[in-house]
Formats: sequence, C-alpha cells, structure tokens
Amino acid sequence: MKLKDILKGIDVLNTFDPQLEIADVTEDSRCVKPGTLFVCIKGASFDGHTLAGKMLESGAPAVVCARDMGLVNQVIVADTRAAYAKICANYFGNPADKLKLIGVTGTNGKTTTTFLIKQILENTGHKVGLIGTVQNMIGDEVYPAKYTTPDAYSLQKLFAQMAEAACDYCVMEVSSQALAQGRVSGVHFAVGAFTNLTQDHLDYHKTWENYFEAKRLLFKQCDVAVTNADDQNGLKIVEGLPCRVYRYAVKTNDAEYVAKNVQFKNNGVDYELVTLNSIGRVHCPIPGRFSVYNSLCAVSVALTLGVDFRSVLGVIAKSSGVKGRIEVVPTGRDFTIIIDYAHSPDGLENIITSLKEIAHGRVVTVFGCGGDRDKTKRPKMGQIAAELSDFCIVTSDNPRSESPSAIIEDILVGMQNVSTPYVVVENRKDAIRYAIEHAEKDDIILLAGKGHETYQILPTGTIHFDEREVVAEILKEVE
Repeated sequence: MKLKDILKGIDVLNTFDPQLEIADVTEDSRCVKPGTLFVCIKGASFDGHTLAGKMLESGAPAVVCARDMGLVNQVIVADTRAAYAKICANYFGNPADKLKLIGVTGTNGKTTTTFLIKQILENTGHKVGLIGTVQNMIGDEVYPAKYTTPDAYSLQKLFAQMAEAACDYCVMEVSSQALAQGRVSGVHFAVGAFTNLTQDHLDYHKTWENYFEAKRLLFKQCDVAVTNADDQNGLKIVEGLPCRVYRYAVKTNDAEYVAKNVQFKNNGVDYELVTLNSIGRVHCPIPGRFSVYNSLCAVSVALTLGVDFRSVLGVIAKSSGVKGRIEVVPTGRDFTIIIDYAHSPDGLENIITSLKEIAHGRVVTVFGCGGDRDKTKRPKMGQIAAELSDFCIVTSDNPRSESPSAIIEDILVGMQNVSTPYVVVENRKDAIRYAIEHAEKDDIILLAGKGHETYQILPTGTIHFDEREVVAEILKEVE
C-alpha cells in the first residue's frame, strides 16, 4: 500500500514521498519491522517521538510525528492520535463505511444496553457485531476483549472482519478514555446513545469537566443521539450539536420514549412504554431498577432505527442477561449469590437498591475498590454499601500496585458513622467464604466489583480468579 493512500484524508504539514510502500502500521515500537509505518504518540508516561529515529533504523519506511524531528521520511501532522485513527481506517479499507455503527457511552449500563440492542437487531433479521467490555462478537462468534473500546488498529481490524462477515450493524461501547485518546476519531456513528454520568475515571480525566467533554465527543460524530432525559447531563451532553436528538425517560413525560407504571419483580421489570405513536407493555427479564433504563435505552435506539414496535417488545421479553451483570450464581441453597461489576459509587448504589427491592432477607455486600484508580471513590462506596446493605464484608478487588489494606482503610472512612455491621476480610476468596458460611435463609449475597473478570490484579502479579469457580469450590467444601 502506498504512503499517499495510507495518509488519504489527513492534513500533512510537510512534503513526503507518496510512493513509499507500507506493509503495516503501528503505534507500538515493539511491532515495528521492515515496511511498518510508525506513528509517534505521546502518552501519559512515554513519548513515541523519542524512538522515531530508531524506528527508521529498524526498517520503518516513514514515521508520523507531531513536530519536526529533522528526520528523513518524517510525516508531520497536527495530532498524531487523530492521524493514527484515520491511518488505521485507511489501512483496512475504511470498513466502518460498510456498517451502521451504534455507539453507547455513559458511566453505567453500557454493556447490558449494547447486548440488548444486539439481540433486538439480530432477532429482527440483521447480522450484528458487538464491541465491549465483556467480549467482542461477530454474529455468534466470540472474541476476547482487552479494553472496553479497542485501540484504533484493533478497532478497524474488527470493523473489517465484521464487514467481511456481512454484518449490517456494529453495536459498541465507547469509553471516555477511548474518546479522549482519539481511538474513534473520524469514525461516524449512525446512532450515539447516552446512559448516565456519575463519578468514575477521574484518575485519568482529572476533572469532571474533562470527563464530561470526553463523553460529549461521541455526539459530535453521530447522526442521531438517544439520550437519558432523567440524567442531569442527558440534555446538556447533546446541547448545541447538529445531531437529531431523541429522549427517553422514566421520571418525566417530556420525552419521545417514556416508561410508565414501572413494576419491580423477582423475574425482571415491567413497564408501559409510551411513544409518540404507540403504547405497549414491556417485560425485561433482568431484575433491578437500572434494567428499566438499560432496556428503555435499547428499545429507544431500536425504534429510532425503524425496527417494528411489537417486534422490539417481543425480543426484550426473551432477552438474556450479560455475564457479570446482576448474574445469579446457582447454589442449591436457601440463599442467593449475585455477581455484579458495580465498581463506582453510582453502580454500587444502583445494584444494592435494586436488590433491596426484591429481597426477602438480608442483602450482604462483599466489595472492595480498585488500586491505582480514583481514590475519592473509596469512602463514597464504603458509605453507600454501609447505608444500603444489611451487612458488609470489606475485601480486596484489584489492588494492582497498591497495598490492599491501605485501600480498605480508605473505604472504611466512609463507613465510620453508619451503624450497619461489617467485617474486614482482606483476601477476597476468604471474604466470599465468610459470606457463604454465615449466610442466613433468604439472604442475597452480592459479590460486587469483579463482574465478568476472571482474574485479580495483585501487587505481586495477576492471578486467575473467577468468582463463579470460587463460589462452586466453597459450596462443595461447606456442604
């Protein structure tokens, strides 16, 4: 592939040899081999520009940089992150142009919402790809997911595979980090959907304003926005943008899609869906208050795409949940164990509140907080867990490089003035064992934070840790 074709649509600030042959593209210096175009990107801890000369010596035909490096075969652009996204798209033949893209962003609910949208579209005759936190999918084929939103190269490769497999749609979670880092720069979305916005990832974004503006970027790249009118940021995030806006809501009638007469049941949620043209009863077989919003968002997206109203309701009624999202673990006992990915203050509040609405006994919450992440969340999550649960077991999550005991101390600050009883069991497996051994009839034991993850990141390294396996092992031991 010629360099001029790789750089199509990119504003280059210097002269270059357009006929250079390019065999591959990368931002990772470890992947450079003869024929690989290297794009210099400055990250939080490393600047690829420092290796530009070395990459040319290693066989790179050219390097893309954001400043004049005084090198032969340098290509200078204003923003290497944005350029890399376009370069990757060009390299794979701009496969996203052959798909209708649906991007879902927000703090909570992205994973379940994308799965529901995929199920609706597939059950109405479409082949659909999915990109998200739990896994990537091309039709029924499952591929592992490293990040919620992959890097630009991996993303465009997935788009190419989806286009080759004749997918009509791609439904994807779009994270704030991906938006801020330009991983989806230049990608055009048919629909952008907003779930909610609460505190998360401030360790990366530093300020709430930066976090909000990162999420807002999605709606600058879409034709249609579907947004949560009940969230204080739902209308603000699309304010002044040229995309058409459709609103969904539970608390107000001032929206195109409204859920009324909501009922919470052990087997899911029911509500009356009111649109400008239709009224119908929705049953979503995923329990919890947040399931109303997740399903309502998914339904709203489908209806804006022109999917038949009755077909949408029928699919939602038969929809299945997502691994690690209010996932019930079989126990064969007189208590229930639920695994959920809740790892933010709002996420924890939502899941515990939802479980309290259906619980006949105690809600026992086993939780911790991640290391090397926003420390201000820790006392807030401690307070929420203590105020809403009947009993708490404070433990480790993914401590990463931090001391687990130090993280727990931060959590306990928020629990000091709450009377709810709690214990500290630092080892997570031991904490789960404690919960099971002390379970009472009709208890709901919530294992919060790990969700779909099958590992635990400790200061000593990453270990295999699947809570489903841990629960099964402990249940056998305590029979």
